[in-house]
This record gives sequence, C-alpha cells and structure tokens, in this order.
Amino acid sequence: MGGGNSWRKMKNSLNDTVSKSFIGKYFKLEARKSCFTTELRAGLATFLTMAYIITVNATIIADSGGTCSVADCSAPVNQTATSDCMVTPNAGYQACLATTKSDLIVATVLSAMVGSIAMGVLANLPLGLAPGMGPNAYLAYNLVGFHGTGPMSYKTALAVVLVEGCVFLALSALGLRAKLARLIPHTVRLACAAGIGLFIAFVGLQAHQGIGLIGPDSSTLVTITACSKTNPETGECLGGTMRSPTFWLGSVGFLVTSYGLMRNIKGSMIYGILFVTLVSWFRNTSVTYFPSNPLGDTKFEYFKKVVDFHEIQKTAGAISFTNFNTSEVWVALVTLLYVDVMATTGTLYTMAEIGGFVNEQGSFEGEHLAYIVDAGSTIVGSTLGVTTVATYIESAAGLKEGGRTGLTAVVIGFCFFVSLFFTPLLSSVPPWAIGPSLVMVGVMMMKVVKDIDWSNMKGAIPAFMTILLMPLTYSISNGIIAGIGLHIALNIYDYLVGLTKWLMIMRKVFVKEHNQVSATTVADPTIEII
Repeated sequence: MGGGNSWRKMKNSLNDTVSKSFIGKYFKLEARKSCFTTELRAGLATFLTMAYIITVNATIIADSGGTCSVADCSAPVNQTATSDCMVTPNAGYQACLATTKSDLIVATVLSAMVGSIAMGVLANLPLGLAPGMGPNAYLAYNLVGFHGTGPMSYKTALAVVLVEGCVFLALSALGLRAKLARLIPHTVRLACAAGIGLFIAFVGLQAHQGIGLIGPDSSTLVTITACSKTNPETGECLGGTMRSPTFWLGSVGFLVTSYGLMRNIKGSMIYGILFVTLVSWFRNTSVTYFPSNPLGDTKFEYFKKVVDFHEIQKTAGAISFTNFNTSEVWVALVTLLYVDVMATTGTLYTMAEIGGFVNEQGSFEGEHLAYIVDAGSTIVGSTLGVTTVATYIESAAGLKEGGRTGLTAVVIGFCFFVSLFFTPLLSSVPPWAIGPSLVMVGVMMMKVVKDIDWSNMKGAIPAFMTILLMPLTYSISNGIIAGIGLHIALNIYDYLVGLTKWLMIMRKVFVKEHNQVSATTVADPTIEII
C-alpha cells in the first residue's frame, strides 16, 4: 500500500515538474488537461498499434525489386544473366532484394520518425505518421510491378512520389487541400477506401507477399493454393493443396490478431506478427525463414547480429526524371495525389474529432501546420525510397489513452528511433507473418461501405465498380478512373438539364436588358447612337 502511494506521489511530482517546465508550456499540457505520464502512455499505445508498418511497408515495396536489376543476378560461368533471373529464384538477385528490404526498413522508420516528431513539435497534435498503406501497394504492384515488370522503373516511381509531395505541399500551404477533396463524389471517396482495403487483402493472401492461400490458375485465373509445392516461375500449384505449413502457421497468427482486436487489446496486429515470426525463426523446421541453403545461411548470419544500424545503400536518393513525361506517369501522379488528399484529409479530421479538437467552425488548432507537415513528410519519404507518408488511423489508440498534445507524437517518433537499431530482427520477418496483417487492414478499411447509400443507384453503381475493379484489375487507379467516369456518365443528363436552364435564364436576362436599352433609346431622342 505504501509502495503504491510513494509511486503515485513520484508520478504526480514528475507530472507537475514537466507541466511547469518549458516543455509543458510549449505543448500546453495544463491547457489541454493532460500530463507527461498520460502522453507517454498514449505515445507507446499508438506506436504498438502502428509498428507493424515497419516490416509490412518494407516487404511490400521490396516486391517491386527496388533498384535491383539483371546486373545483380548470379550467372553461370562464362554465361550472361537474362531478365528471367529477376522473376525466378536467383542467389544474386535475392541478395540484392535482402539489402533493399533492409534499406526500406530504415527508410520507413526514418520517415515515420521525422513525420511524427514534426507533427508533435510544429502542429502540437497527438498523431503518428508513417508511409501509408495503399500508395505502397500501388507503387509496388501497379507502377514498378513485381520485381520491375511494370510500366516504369523504381526511380521514376519515386520521382512521381516526390512531385506529388511537392504539389501536395503547395495545395496545403495555399489552403486548397480541403476544397479539392470536396470535388470528388462522396460515394466514390468512400468506395476508394473499401477498394484499396480489398486490394491490400488480396495481396496479403498471395504467396510472394502473404500467406499463400490464393495463387494463379490457367483455367480460372485465380484459385485456392496453399500448396506444399509450387512452380517457382509461375506460382502455380504442383501438388498438395492446402498443405502448406507456412499457410497454416500464418492462419494461426491471423486468429491471434483477430482475438486480440475482438477484445480491444492494444498492439494486437504486432502480437500476431510476433507469434508467427518467432516460430519461423527456428531452423530445420518446415516453416523456417532460414532454410538450409546459401541464401538461408546468409539471412541467418545477418539475423544473429540482432542489434545493428543499417546504412541505406540503394534506395536513398534513387530518383530519376529521365522517363517522366509519359501517360503512365501522369496517371500515377493524379492517382497518388487523389489518394493522398482523400485519405489524409479524412484521417486528420477523424482523429481531430475523436480528440475533441474540432471547433464550431469545423476547424481545429494546428490544422494548417498539420497539412504542411504531412505533405513535407512525403517529400522526405520519397528521398529515402518510400511512398507517401500519412497520418495513421491507429493514432486513435493514443487518443483513447488520453493523449491530447504533440508530446504523444514525439514519443511515437522516439519509439521509431529506437527501432532503427534492430534492423536484423525487423528484416527477418517472413511474408506469411505479414500476410495476416494485410488482410486485417482490409477488414478495417471495409467499414466505410456502411456509409454508402446502396438504395441510390446513381451513387451505388460508381461505388461498386470502384470497389470491384481495384482488386480484379490489380490496379487502384483503374478503380478510381472507373468510379469517377461512371459518376460523370450517370449524371450527364442532370448536367445538361442544368446547363440548359442556366442558358435559358441568361437568355432571358440578356433579352430583358436589351429591351430596356431599346426603350430608353426610343424615349430619349437626344441620345446619339454612334
């Protein structure tokens, strides 16, 4: 009992000291009715719920191949490697991918750290930032393509992200961001979140990026696989459907995450990833991430370092404008800008409402600087090698713990900083540990469909096609284009009727003014007409 009282006195003393210090006054701890220990607890809670992005983001973007090319492939003696080495197992190319993934882990951590600390120090808001889910998948699978098989290079794609960040910064600085967001049809905005969720979940169910439940089929395009043996080139099942040990291990991880979320346990996403990863770290098992081959040995040797600061070697500054002026680039730029405007604006307002920061005019303290920080973080992220940085909805965990100032965001940034020194561990998380979390992200993003008015066909049809086409065409931009195009097509009659009415009104006004001028001329014969 005495120990509890002494701890309470120490805590109160610490809170009073910090509140009256320069830090407390700068972050307005007393004005917002908060204290240091509450902000500390809130920051830790938010970090635990969003820390999964460190490995998830790196795994997704690494699937693009990054800057790895044919030149990195191992070739037989007296032979030259061909482009096939990038999509088939190759020791040299896999080693390059491993380095790229470590680079991307550091890039993800640095961009999240810079964004979160800037949000706290400049905007004084308890929000965590990190590379967003959606844009990362769009870059990896739509722009660059799996191991560089898409329409543009990784360097060009990062140039697109950089330009998008600069445009986004200009829109934020000029105060045009919220106005631009309102131009997009409401149903299409809602459908985009659900469609991106399905797209991410679909990625998490595949073999290269997730648990391997879904794979290609020559007859039906896709089918259930989770096979004990697969074709390394095509991914097709060679036998043993639903007998993959890693699939079943990943499924257990999915259940761990699900049960945790059902009971509102903070960090449930991390616990599922952690369970599967720990089991996969044991060698000489059917689910090991370190198989008994040269590549597995190399991974295991790096893993055994545990603590190591990895210096970015390939992704930092990998930006090229050489092939920038193409139709694919401009579509990508508009798509990324659209997703960024919609997602981040919506998330910021939602978090502000949960935290009780929104005033009667619909704005909140630090709003303008929050937008600028968000856009500036994207520019920083692109120079490091990752996609757009956004405010995370997981910030709600910290708000529920009582976080009310930017000190919470600073704590989040510090936690990301500490994780910089554990790159060997973070880079050894297997795809079948990441896959369940991607599916769970899809589950969370689907909740917006309840806000779509499905009884109104004029809005329901574009929304449905947006959601449907994103996963089925494996393209986020295709879904957006279809949704907006259908909205315009279904409303063109209303537009034409409105235009006709406006023209008729203008004609009546013109005729009325013309008659008045004529009457005045007749009534006053002294007016000379030149």
